[in-house]
Amino acid sequence: MATRIVPAPNRAASLELIKDFSLEMTGKDIPALVAAKDKIPPHSRINVTFLGNEDLEMRVAAAKAVRDLGFIPVPHISARRLASRGELEKFLQRLQEAGAAEHVFVVGGDPAEPEGPYADSLALVNTGILQEFGVREVGIGGYPEGHPDIPNETLWRALEDKTAALAAQNIDAFIITQFAFDTAPVAGWIKEVRARGIKAPIRVGTPGPAGIKRLLGFARRFGVGANAMIVKKYGFSLTNLMGDAGPDRFVNDLAAVLAGDAPGQDQHLHPQVGLHFYTFGGLLATADWVRHFMAEAG
Repeated sequence: MATRIVPAPNRAASLELIKDFSLEMTGKDIPALVAAKDKIPPHSRINVTFLGNEDLEMRVAAAKAVRDLGFIPVPHISARRLASRGELEKFLQRLQEAGAAEHVFVVGGDPAEPEGPYADSLALVNTGILQEFGVREVGIGGYPEGHPDIPNETLWRALEDKTAALAAQNIDAFIITQFAFDTAPVAGWIKEVRARGIKAPIRVGTPGPAGIKRLLGFARRFGVGANAMIVKKYGFSLTNLMGDAGPDRFVNDLAAVLAGDAPGQDQHLHPQVGLHFYTFGGLLATADWVRHFMAEAG
């Protein structure tokens, strides 16, 4: 894919925001990871999904591949997809054996009804099982633009309860957000997170480069409106859905806002804020885009 990078108005801020980015892959993406490995900085964090069409062997193999290639695996654990405590313990044991259990990302998961004893990610955290298998850091989800099925106050309470539960267990926390298109709600949400006393590092979910139709399809799936702000941030026309779009404008604008460069923005919103790229199966395309972006921004 030809890459044309929009210049960064604040190069230093853009480089600071993107320098420690993380990526996401599925259990099926091992060949894609191998193809992209030389384009990804060593020790980068790579999340491994917990999807309904994957099984334990796929998830563990992917996490092990991440580690074997010199990256930091962050396997996901979907609470509502677990049928029993024994299934959770087996997964954690296999991850520990693969050297991939230190960092995990715990989510509620898609099923409307739990398939086992865990109704949500907090219930799983509260079991106390994680640290028994060497987990030192747990990621939790954040929703700067809300969730189509969950009231905002419920989301805030869950974020506070999960960070408190992890702190009580002496487990570090970090937050990965749903992907966003508009910098204003992201910056406002980060400010509110800090105002509530939550100091966990935040990684802002960012769509990797993708076809425009695919990008808009994911936006609808995640409850993000395909509105004029998306067009502005990604620089395409809703009347012309051909071609690809990269997150240049979004990253640059977010960096400027967090650095306090944007009109009317508060200073010092940025400590411990980075980016997490949802790759849509395009690990190599995303890694290439990041390299080009950093070269242009630098």
